[in-house]
Formats: sequence, C-alpha cells, structure tokens
Amino acid sequence: MAKITVRELESLTVEDNGKTLRDDGNLIGKVIARQKGVSVSFYYRFKWDGKFKDFACGTWAKTGSKSKSLSEIRAEHRNASRSVAEGIDPTSAKKAAKIEAQTAIAATIAEAERQAAENKTIEDLFNEWVIDGVSRQDGNAELRRSFKKDILPAIGKKPLRTLTERDLLTVLRAVRARGLNRTVVILYNDIGQMLRWAEKRKPWRSLMIDGNPIDLVDVLTLLDNDYQEERDRLLSPSEIRELADIFVRLEHDYEALPAGRKYSGIRAVSSRVQCAAWICLSTLCRIGELLKAEWKNVDLDKGTWLIPALTTKGRKGKRQDHHVFLSEFALRQFKRLKTETGDGPYCFPSRNGDCHVDTKTVSKLIGDRQCRFKKRSKPLSGRHHDDSLVLSDGAKGEWTPHDLRRTGATMMQELGVTLDIIDRCQNHLLAGSKVRRHYLHHDYAKEKTEAWRLLGDRLMHILT
Repeated sequence: MAKITVRELESLTVEDNGKTLRDDGNLIGKVIARQKGVSVSFYYRFKWDGKFKDFACGTWAKTGSKSKSLSEIRAEHRNASRSVAEGIDPTSAKKAAKIEAQTAIAATIAEAERQAAENKTIEDLFNEWVIDGVSRQDGNAELRRSFKKDILPAIGKKPLRTLTERDLLTVLRAVRARGLNRTVVILYNDIGQMLRWAEKRKPWRSLMIDGNPIDLVDVLTLLDNDYQEERDRLLSPSEIRELADIFVRLEHDYEALPAGRKYSGIRAVSSRVQCAAWICLSTLCRIGELLKAEWKNVDLDKGTWLIPALTTKGRKGKRQDHHVFLSEFALRQFKRLKTETGDGPYCFPSRNGDCHVDTKTVSKLIGDRQCRFKKRSKPLSGRHHDDSLVLSDGAKGEWTPHDLRRTGATMMQELGVTLDIIDRCQNHLLAGSKVRRHYLHHDYAKEKTEAWRLLGDRLMHILT
C-alpha cells in the first residue's frame, strides 16, 4: 500500500470532501472540507475483543494552530499499534493518561493552595478580620490607620504560623519607645482581638497550633511604672472655678493684644471648645457623642437633646437612643453655641460644614494646652504647645474631656442621686434579666431631669 505524502495532502481541494486516504498499518484519513479550508482527520483502526475500534491519531490541516504534521500523526499511530501488540487498548490507555495528568495537576494545585494557606501572613489576617471580624463606629478607619502605621510595616509580611511572643514585644516596645503608653495598650488590645478571632476560624486556627502568642505578652511590663490604664481623674470644685477663670483670662489677654500680634503668642480657647467642656461636665455625655450632635436633635425651647442610638457607644443592636433633659446651665451652653453654628445642621461643624468635626478634635485641643504631660520632643506642626489649661499647677496630672464626664457623675453621687439614675444619665446599658428589660419600660424622665437640674445648680453655684 502506497504511503500518504505531504504533497498529496497539500493537493487536496474541497472537491475531495469525504474522500478516504489509507496508509500502512491501517492508518486511515478522512478528508473534511470546511470554510476554513481542507483538513484530514486520521485514525488507527484495530481489532479488539472481536470488534473493530478506532483510535484518533490527530488532524492534519493546511492552516491552523491545532494541526499536526504527518510525521506526528504517524508517531501517534505507531504508539497505538505498539500498545495493541502488547495487549493494551490505546483508547483506554489515552484516557488513563489524561486522568493521571488531571490528577497530577489537581495535586499540584492542592499543594500550592496548602502552601499558600500555611504561609498566610499577618497582613492577610488583618485584611480579612477588618472586613468580617470587627465593626467600629468610624468604619474601622482608626484601626486601619494604627495597624498600617505601627503593626503591618513591622510584621505584616510575616507568616502567621511563625508569629511569636518576641515579634509582638518588638512591635509594642517600638511604640513604647516613643513614650506612647496609651497607644501600646490600644494596640495590644486590638492585636489580641484579631488573634482571638483567628483562633476560632479556618484557615487561621490551624496556623496557631502552638497557641496564641498574645497570651504570653504581659502589657503591664511594657508601660511606665506610674501609668494608669483606668483613669480616676476628677476635677475638684476649685479646679472647675480655675478652668472658668482660665477661659476668661485667655480671652481677655488675647483681646488686649495689638492688632499686629493677634496670631502670635497668646491664643484664647475657642468658645466651641469651652461649650463642649461645660456640656460634657453638665450632661455626662461622651465627647464623641457631643461632637456628632445635630441641631435638629436639640430643642432649645423644651430644653432637650436627643442622642440617636447610631451615634452612641456600644455594639450594634445594643445601642439605644438617649434623651438628655438640659439643666439651665447646660441649656445656656447650647444657646451660646447656637449663635456660632446654628446656621448649619451640625452643632460642631467641620471647616467646610459638610460634616461634624473629628471626634478627637476637642481632646487634642485640650491636650495640646497641657504639653508638659505629652513628652513631645518638639511642638506638632499647626498645633498648640503650651500649659495654659494645666490645673492645680499640674499636681493632679492631665485632665481630659472624659474626666469631665466622670466628675459630673461623681458630683451627682455627692448630691444624693442614686447610682441607677446616674447610670441612666450616662446612657449606660444596664445589666439585668431580659424578661425585666422586656416588660419594664419606665423612662425615668422625671428622675433624670431632677438629677441634671441638681448638677446644673451645683455647677452654677461653684462658678458664681
């Protein structure tokens, strides 16, 4: 039988469609004419278990990337013929080889995925945790900022399975070296929350088989000996009077400056900051809740202020609206504030008025005027740097807006207000049985109004 030649194949035309070509050893070609051109599909016909079977050896075509050469087709035919001679069905052998190849690929992919899972990094964990594992009122913005500044640059690329106590200590000590005790505590708590979340979930759980390294870190050993995590700073009546006198004196000294020196030296405390301080003290509100306040929720005629649940502190689903009944003292501060910011929606608007100011603004402004407690090597750009708001000559340490909330609550206690009512004035979510909370819905408006009135009268007495 004459062998098929390449020239013979190249001479085929559409008129040869359906023609059968034969080569030695039962290699058969079927001519197929399509729009793309003429091609020949080759197969090897052999007898197996008394029946004829065909084994595809490939397709030759004048054009096309999938076309096989005649020599490649003959090589495929020889391999198939050899398998038949050895008692092996080439079709089954080809399927088995394909299955083995697919199995090898799957094994390679599985191994790659296993190695990728084993080498998941701290940054991988953080990126998943910050989306699925934690939800804070600022949309986790501060969490992202602090990790990107202090944690991820140091250990972000480190595989979680290799994370050790020493790694965490190195990171926290670097922050402590900048004199930031409070930041060390915050980072320690945030890292701990992230790792404890990972302990309960795949694939992170399997990467912590040696335990949670944060459990081996004693944060107290990293802090100054005199550092107090739980603040107990209270402002005495004399310090409250001193604070009011400072506000007045700074305003007077600033107004007395010549016109050309208004922006150097003495600077008065913003009236908005003054109002914020007195409102925190007289209503026991949190500074963050106050700075988010909107005028639509303040009724100066009725003397009420609604703090919506959305802006209060607490977990989702456990926040509650808080109704504040303003004393004459607190109402006076809101009216003073109204003259400045009442044209916009926010009580404490940002510079462009599109939103409220950052919730840390007042704390920073007050802290910047107590610089002796900040341990800064140099003033921060664009910030105050003096001791104009230090009280009692610094004998009792720094004071913060949150200390005003604590001071007001303590004054209520001294005035005979019950602890239960003080908790309600502070908008604490009270513990107790679910049944009790379900059935008992008295709002204690009368009792809270009286508590705030007593506190307001006491403050006016102190400042008079």
